[in-house]
Amino acid sequence: MVASQLYTLVWIPDPDEVWKSAEIIKDYKEGDKSLQLKLEDETLYEFDLQGNELPFLRNPDILVGENDLTALSYLHEPAVLHNLKVRFLESNHIYTYCGIVLVAINPYEQLPIYEQDVIYAYSGQNMGDMDPHIFAVAEEAYKQMARDEKNQSIIVSGESGAGKTVSAKYAMRFFATVGGSASETNIEAKVLASSPIMEAIGNAKTTRNDNSSRFGKYIQIGFDKRYHIIGANMRTYLLEKSRVVFQVRRPFFRGLYSGNSIVWGGGTSIDGVDDADDFEKTRHAFTLLGVKESHQMAIFRIIAAILHLGNLEIQSERDGDACSVSSEDEHLNHFCSLLGVEQGQMQHWLCHRKLVTTAETYVKSMSVQQVVNARNALAKHIYAQLFGWIVQHINKALHTTVKQHSFIGVLDIYGFETFEVNSFEQFCINYANEKLQQQFNSHVFKLEQEEYMKEGIPWTLIDFYDNQPCIDLIEAKLGILDLLDEECKVPKGTDQNWAQKLYDRHGGSQHFQKPRMSNISFIVLHFADKVEYQCEGFLEKNRDTVYEEQINILKASKYQMVADLFQDEKDAASATSLGKGTSKINVRSARPVIKAANKEHKKTVGHQFRNSLHLLMETLNATTPHYVRCIKPNDEKLPFKFDAKRAVQQLRACGVLETIRISAAGFPSRWTYHDFFNRYRVLMKKRDLSKNDKKQICQTLLEDLIKDPDKFQFGRTKIFFRAGQVAYLEKLRADKFRAATIMIQKTVRGWLQRIKYQRLRRAAIVIQRYTRGHLARRLAEHLRRTRAAITLQKQYRMLRIHRAFQRVRKATITIQAFARGMFVRRIYRQVLAEHKATILQKYARGWLARTRFRRIRGATIVLQCYYRRRKARQQLKALKIEARSAQHLKKLNIGMENKVVQLQRKIDEQNKEYKLLNEQLSTLTSAHSSEVEKLKKELEQYQQSQQGDGNQLVSLREEMEHLRLELEKAHGERKVVEDSYVKEKDLLRKVRRISDLEEENALLKQEKEELNSRILCQSEDEFARSTAEENIQMKKELEEERSRYQNLIKEYSRLEQRYDNLRDEMTIIKQAPGHRRNPSNQSSLESDSNYPSISTSEIGDTEDVMQQVEEAGMDKAAMDMSLFLKLQKRVRELEQERKKLQTQLEKKEQESKKTSSSTWGLGYNTLELESENKKLKNELNELRKAIADRATQNNSSHDVQDSYNLLLNQLKSANEELEVRKEEVLILRSQIMKAAQQKDKTEDWGYLNEDGELGLAYQGLKQVARLLEAQLQDQRREHEEEVEALQNQVDAMKEELEKQQQAFLQTLQLSPEAQVEFGLQQEITRLTNENLDLKELLEKLEKNEKKLKKQLKIYMKKVQDFEGDLERRHHERNRQVAVQRKEKDFQGMLEYYKEDEPLLIRNLITDLKPQAVSATVPCLPAYILYMCIRHADYINDDQKVHSLLTSTINGIKKVLKRHNDDFEMTSFWLANTCRLLHCLKQYSGDGWNNKTRCLNLLPQGFMTQNTPKQNEHCLKNFDLTEYRQVLSHLSIQIYQQLIKVAEGILQPMIVSGVLEYESIQGLSGVKPMGYRNRSSSMEDGDNSYSLEAIVRQLNTFHTTMCEHGLDPEIIQQVFKQLFYMINAVALNNLLLRKDVCSWSTGMQLRFNISQLEEWLRGKNLQQSGAPQTLEPLIQAAQLLQLKKKTSEDAEAICSLCTALTTQQIVKILNLYTPVNEFEERVTVAFIRDIQTHLQERNDPPQLLLDFKHMFPVLFPFNPSSITMDTIHIPASLNLEFLNKV
Repeated sequence: MVASQLYTLVWIPDPDEVWKSAEIIKDYKEGDKSLQLKLEDETLYEFDLQGNELPFLRNPDILVGENDLTALSYLHEPAVLHNLKVRFLESNHIYTYCGIVLVAINPYEQLPIYEQDVIYAYSGQNMGDMDPHIFAVAEEAYKQMARDEKNQSIIVSGESGAGKTVSAKYAMRFFATVGGSASETNIEAKVLASSPIMEAIGNAKTTRNDNSSRFGKYIQIGFDKRYHIIGANMRTYLLEKSRVVFQVRRPFFRGLYSGNSIVWGGGTSIDGVDDADDFEKTRHAFTLLGVKESHQMAIFRIIAAILHLGNLEIQSERDGDACSVSSEDEHLNHFCSLLGVEQGQMQHWLCHRKLVTTAETYVKSMSVQQVVNARNALAKHIYAQLFGWIVQHINKALHTTVKQHSFIGVLDIYGFETFEVNSFEQFCINYANEKLQQQFNSHVFKLEQEEYMKEGIPWTLIDFYDNQPCIDLIEAKLGILDLLDEECKVPKGTDQNWAQKLYDRHGGSQHFQKPRMSNISFIVLHFADKVEYQCEGFLEKNRDTVYEEQINILKASKYQMVADLFQDEKDAASATSLGKGTSKINVRSARPVIKAANKEHKKTVGHQFRNSLHLLMETLNATTPHYVRCIKPNDEKLPFKFDAKRAVQQLRACGVLETIRISAAGFPSRWTYHDFFNRYRVLMKKRDLSKNDKKQICQTLLEDLIKDPDKFQFGRTKIFFRAGQVAYLEKLRADKFRAATIMIQKTVRGWLQRIKYQRLRRAAIVIQRYTRGHLARRLAEHLRRTRAAITLQKQYRMLRIHRAFQRVRKATITIQAFARGMFVRRIYRQVLAEHKATILQKYARGWLARTRFRRIRGATIVLQCYYRRRKARQQLKALKIEARSAQHLKKLNIGMENKVVQLQRKIDEQNKEYKLLNEQLSTLTSAHSSEVEKLKKELEQYQQSQQGDGNQLVSLREEMEHLRLELEKAHGERKVVEDSYVKEKDLLRKVRRISDLEEENALLKQEKEELNSRILCQSEDEFARSTAEENIQMKKELEEERSRYQNLIKEYSRLEQRYDNLRDEMTIIKQAPGHRRNPSNQSSLESDSNYPSISTSEIGDTEDVMQQVEEAGMDKAAMDMSLFLKLQKRVRELEQERKKLQTQLEKKEQESKKTSSSTWGLGYNTLELESENKKLKNELNELRKAIADRATQNNSSHDVQDSYNLLLNQLKSANEELEVRKEEVLILRSQIMKAAQQKDKTEDWGYLNEDGELGLAYQGLKQVARLLEAQLQDQRREHEEEVEALQNQVDAMKEELEKQQQAFLQTLQLSPEAQVEFGLQQEITRLTNENLDLKELLEKLEKNEKKLKKQLKIYMKKVQDFEGDLERRHHERNRQVAVQRKEKDFQGMLEYYKEDEPLLIRNLITDLKPQAVSATVPCLPAYILYMCIRHADYINDDQKVHSLLTSTINGIKKVLKRHNDDFEMTSFWLANTCRLLHCLKQYSGDGWNNKTRCLNLLPQGFMTQNTPKQNEHCLKNFDLTEYRQVLSHLSIQIYQQLIKVAEGILQPMIVSGVLEYESIQGLSGVKPMGYRNRSSSMEDGDNSYSLEAIVRQLNTFHTTMCEHGLDPEIIQQVFKQLFYMINAVALNNLLLRKDVCSWSTGMQLRFNISQLEEWLRGKNLQQSGAPQTLEPLIQAAQLLQLKKKTSEDAEAICSLCTALTTQQIVKILNLYTPVNEFEERVTVAFIRDIQTHLQERNDPPQLLLDFKHMFPVLFPFNPSSITMDTIHIPASLNLEFLNKV
């Protein structure tokens, strides 16, 4: 088949764009001299064919933008350039694979693709599974090092400014993150810290790069056997020192001295670079690497000295033959002071040199040019020595003593360089690149050969470019470097002589040329380009000569570091050897050794570079190399601008095109049989598809389609194609699809036309039907209207006559009504007059009767008063007599106190009411007074106005009164008539008004009800909305707090695990070679526990809290905010107490100075106390014997209680008596001590009389006086202490008052809102302090209560021990009967002996398998443990409870540690731990439950759902709240381990099962892939998983957890976490893979997600929140399926993809790749439109989801319906030692 029939798109050369696309518009025939083309701008172009060479063919559009250049069907330069351009400009992808090479284009912009989550996303992935990235190359190297145990190298090369240093930095960051050190040495941070130091010292600004590395470096990162970083080492190559003395634009050390005027060269500012920030980073890096502050300052001094050295002013003398430097030159002074050298000597030897001959020594002046050269050489030498010292110090900091197992080297070396003026540095750089290119070519050729041999393809020799002749030209014998070294040895060698030798020696070499117009330059034809080098300066730079006299001055510097920089190697070695035996004193000769002047101290620079380069190549050849080629897209450093010319130059120079050429020479396109079958199955026949052997099917298809057998080869696992064959197959596939599409279109269009015709026919029938109906309806309407008109006429005539009749009738009725009303009113007036006369008679007769009655009653009362007064006087006399008796007084006083209290209360109440009334009265009085004043003012005004008309007013009033009387008489009768008329009229109006008001009232009521309903709805909606928002906010805060809390638990468990590991390692290290027996036979379970005992579980006061913090550690003490405030307050109180104790101590010391204490009498006191103690013990023993005897006689519980009460009473009385005796003993001791002090004086009193009675009497009186005086002093002291305490309180109150006054003043200065807020804060503080005081008081009372309970428990335990002995004896006598009774009345308790506890833990926890209890009650071990705990609680044994719970917790931890990757075991113990926690809550007991509820520690009761039988099984004595907290922590740890195990099982399945698995067969076709599927990191075998495998695994998880009895709420949380992980891993992989971002993948992904959602619904887990976690992945799948053309599509995407961030949406659109040529790519304009629509979003900046994020777990209380007495213990558990109680 002719090529012209297949393809019409070609590439033609272009001077501006390098290559231009065109279309052939006329068929090409063999022998034609030109081609007729049409360019992209529709212009015609005739392309001349030279030498019958046809232009390059373009690849199909489906292949454009591939991740790997080797996947292109046509491999040539324009295809590579176009693919890179499309990826860089349209998709913003800066990384592309080219076989084994990663091509990195510098974007000149910060991209969010290097975060920590991206590193984790690439970690553990194969190189071909993700999009190209520097992290993928680093992961490939790391994985090959771990798998093959072979050292690796990453070679980063490229032009200056292409991004080599940044790429190397990111590679090292990846290794530091993935292979972080296992110890705390933080070596990975030190490795990363070396970069800013080397950049600050060794980088410079060039014309092509703002931060160009002017040296090469090779960093070896060492790893141990576990592949953790243990150290690193750095080697540098060819430091370009010439830029120290000559810098075009940017100086060295810019990051250290920005804006300094003392620089070599020009401007220093760079846009977007913060020099101060870079300087701080450099200082921090120095500190991290262990560089002392003094050394840092010394480094800065040396750099400053170099800068000052460049500004020296050299003055010419004697016509330029001599020169000098002024002694007043400030730069010279600064240079000498900074380096600590003598100014005079440096001034002299800068301008002179020493010549040594055999006879004598001469000092010769130098010319200005010689001085400048010498100064520059000195500056470069100082800089080189400093650079070497820094590198040496960095290596020392990165060095490790641990044995290195393997290493990964990162080579950051200069790329091929060519400038307008190329000198010695460019020659060495290009020489190094020649060596690296040779190594690269051989490695690529070797890999290609291995691939062919592995697949069994016949290997034909491929010719590739070998640059060995160019390398021989440079480094062979008598090559360029040899001739240069030889010329340097000649005393008067010059650059011209060396150039002439080059012309003579290598003039005939094919890689060497002589320029036509120059005799001091030469041209070398390198592999990338030919470069012309200027010979001037070659010899000087190769010699690198520095005068010995200047070096000697620097050696004598007063600064040790400066002097050490210039010590010779031999001197340094001798100083080191001396330092090893003695102290750290550097011994230097006071007189330097005389050496021959003007000789170099070392080998030539070229020789050194050649040796280091050979060493580098040996290292690289011994490792597996990985290549990163950095490309600079433009010289203007503009972001995302692509210059095709510059890109092609670099592609040719870096070897990418050579790789393409080698691949294209053989079989560049390679397909696995499986991928080929899936892609091209549409070309296969039906009978071929029925075969099972895919390999045979592919062979049959290719033999039918491609007739030339040389165009393809069949390997063992792949099919190899020549260039262009894949494009041919793609065309056949597209033609097949096109034919099928046409057939589908034809059928669909016919179907649409038939549907359209049928729709039109139905519409016509409907129109006819409606038209006929309309005409019939119109006729019927006419008939109806005629009949209605006749009816209207009839009704109208009738209505007119009826209205006339009604008018006549109404007039008649009105006349009758008025006539009848007149007659009725006359009768009414007559009746009214009679009624009024009757009323007057009634009132007159009543008044006469009442007058007579009052007169008779008054006379009767007067008589009664006289009689009663007489009787009262008689009774008064009798009462006076009786009142004088005492009995009467007693009767009167009975109840008087109560009455007084009552009266006092009444008085108080009346006083309150009186005060209230007074206040009201005062307000009313003030209001009344103001009103009176107002009225007075008005009255005065009125009186003033009416004062003149007073007389006239009187007469007018009289006439007015007379007229009024007459008017009243005249209108009296009229008024009566009018009243009756008005009443009737009002009655009618009221009736109408009432009806109107009722209607209006009904309307108002209706409106009111509507308004009320609206207000209620609005208020309910607002309240519901605000409540919902508050609930959501509180839930978020609760989730965040729970998450932080569980992260702390997770971190604690991690540290605990690490502690155990370190302890095991220490045990192994300390263990002797022989077997050593452990002396302790005790179990280590109790020693592993750090949990407190029950007896000390309550926090009594602050001292106990601090003690717990010290003993249990800060992670065990619950340091909440209230406790913190309480501690703070306690600290203040302790400070005050300390001051008080200090003052008391001072007083005591003063008193002790005055009186000395005696220790006499202590023995007596001790004997007295011992006798009392013995007496009390004897009494106690007698009481115990009496109780034992009584208990033996009568074994009833009542007698035991009586004896116990008797014991308590006796003990109480004994304690009281003991206290009394102690006080007596203390008094006697004080008296005896005072008597002993006065003994000597009493011995001389016998002379007063013979018997000594007078002396004894005097002594007694004196003792009494002293005793009284001592008591008086004690009282005075107590009084002084009280006064002092009161004074302290007064001072404290004053301070508090001052603070309040200051606060009040501050409050007055604030705004009203701030005053209210400040007042609230003060009130909250006060209430908090009061609350803390009350809490402290409550805790002290509880502590006292617990101490008393503890004493009570001790005595109870002793009594119960005695009772137990009696019961045991009785049990032995009646053993058979007792066993039957216990079996019958099992109380749900299990008894065991203390020595059986390890056996219980071993059989029930350590050695228990979940299968052993699978057929029993779920969570059986938890129930058994609770029954054992309940028995220990029943017998009130706190030690047993503590030991059992501690052993249980430690046993579970050990089991989980041993089975840390077993999902079944972890699920089993999570269920049992939760069930034990629920049991401790469910059976916590009423007493403790009420207490905790009172303390607001329990939101609701745990026993509300218990049955009466379950309430009988509650704990009675102990509060296990703290152990519930410990079990809750343990449950969280087990849950986190369960999630970790499940994620470890599921994570390898997600990508292949969710993203890659084809649930709908044949929907997606595989695109052509390149070398990335040949990644050497990919393991052999098919590791793909299907979606069914994921569903099966989820079923296994669900079944396991349900069988173990795990709570449904926890199961829901487990699957929510797992589905979030599925979503995060799948979405992250989607965001980093171009090959899965297509329409067909979106369809497959949506179907797979629907299967997972269906599984959730089947397991009734849709309420768990798991479907919501899949929302981002669902939206990503929908985004792949939506249209992506118009602005409406963009709006639809923005409204739909709410769970995706802006970066994720744009990333997916950039990655979207059509699988078939019928799909369209997403345009750049559409992506910009999407970004415009999404600007208002405040999305987080990260691109990937954190798949390690863990939701906080919540363990809801889930009580059990099982009672303890119904649980059966199977014999397979071997728990026969447990006895049922």
